Amino acid sequence: MSLNILRSCRSSSLSSKLGLARALATTPQNPVITNFTKSLDEGPGFDDFLSGEPINRVVLGNTKGPRLPSYLKTSIPSGASFNKIKKDLRGLKLHTVCEEARCPNIGDCWGGGDTADGRKTATATIMLMGDTCTRGCRFCSVKTSKKPPPLDPHEPENTAEAISRWGLGYIVLTSVDRDDLLDGGAHHFAETIRKIKQKAPHILVEALTGDFAGSLDHVSLVAKSGLDVYAHNVETVEELTPYVRDRRATFRQSLKVLEHAKREGVQITKTSIMLGVGETSDQILATLKELRNVDVDVVTFGQYMRPTKRHMKVDRYVEPAEFNHWKQVAEDLGFLYVASGPLVRSSYKAGEYYISNVLKKRKASTANPILSSEDVAAGKADPSSVISS
Repeated sequence: MSLNILRSCRSSSLSSKLGLARALATTPQNPVITNFTKSLDEGPGFDDFLSGEPINRVVLGNTKGPRLPSYLKTSIPSGASFNKIKKDLRGLKLHTVCEEARCPNIGDCWGGGDTADGRKTATATIMLMGDTCTRGCRFCSVKTSKKPPPLDPHEPENTAEAISRWGLGYIVLTSVDRDDLLDGGAHHFAETIRKIKQKAPHILVEALTGDFAGSLDHVSLVAKSGLDVYAHNVETVEELTPYVRDRRATFRQSLKVLEHAKREGVQITKTSIMLGVGETSDQILATLKELRNVDVDVVTFGQYMRPTKRHMKVDRYVEPAEFNHWKQVAEDLGFLYVASGPLVRSSYKAGEYYISNVLKKRKASTANPILSSEDVAAGKADPSSVISS
C-alpha cells in the first residue's frame, strides 16, 4: 500500500469521526449512542493497526446472555452422503426442514452410513408445499407470507422419486402451514404419501403435519393415506403456547389433531416439546399427562435454540441430566418411546429406528396370528410360526 493511500484512508477515517462528533453535538444525548461512541473512541485507531502490535479486543453489545454450552456445538456438515442428498434435493427442487429450520443435526442425519445389518442410516425430513409458511411462530426460522407461491403439482412424484433413490427404510415428511389453501394442503400431503408407497412399499412413512386450522376432516384425509406414524408437535406447554406459537395454533387444537388421528386407525402418534423457553416442571408434567390422555405413543424433548436475533430468546440451556429426568418420567407414564436430549429434534433417527422395529413387529403379528403351544400340538400350526411373547 502506498503512502498516499495510507494518508487518504487516515484522512477519511478522521473525517468520519469528526462528522459523527458534530452530529452528536447537535442531537439529544442517547445513553446507548454515547456508550457506543465511547467504546469506539477508546478502541484502537488506524495507527494501532499499522504498528503491527497486538490489539486489545473491543466488545460491543450485550454479553450477559446465556452462553452456548459445549454439548450444543456441532461440526460443519460434509461427506459423500451429505453431498448426494443435497444434490438430489436441488435437482428435484425439494425443500427440507433440516435446512429451513437450521437443524443442528443435519450433518449427522444426511451424512448417514450403514449399520451392521446393511440398513441405511442417512435420512432427511422433506418439507412439502414450498419453503414459505403462512404462520409466524416465534421460534421458527422458516420464511412467512400471507400468500406463498402456488403448490408444485409435480412435488408428490418428485418426492417419491428422491426417496426411492436413497434406499431408506424410514422417511419423515413435514410441511409448512398453508392457511391460504382451502384444505390446508391435506390432499397434496396425502397424494405424496400414496406416491411413496407405490414406488417403495417397504418404506415406513412418518407425516409431521400442521393442525389444518382445526379441520378434523383434513386430519382424516392424511391419516388414511397409508402412512405409518402421524406426528403433530405441541411444541411447548399450554401456558406458553400463545407466546411461542402463532396465534392460530392452540394447545387444545393440537391435542384434538393427535386424538383424531389415533381414532382414524393410525398405529403410532407422536409429538415434540421444546425445553428452555420458560416452562416449569409442573407444566411439563401436566403436558405429558394430557398427551397420554389422548393416547400419544411417542414424545421427544429437545433444547430450543434461537435461530436468529429476530426470534424469541432462549430462557435457559437445559442440562443433559434434566433431559434424562424427563425421559424417565415420560416412560413411567407409559409412552412407547421417548427421545430426550439437548440436540434431539422431532425427527430423530435413533427414534425412527426404534419405531420402525415396533411397526415391523406389529405387522408381522397381524400377518402371523399368535398361536398357542396347544395349537401346535394339535397340528394346527407349524412350530416355526409361533410368536413368543
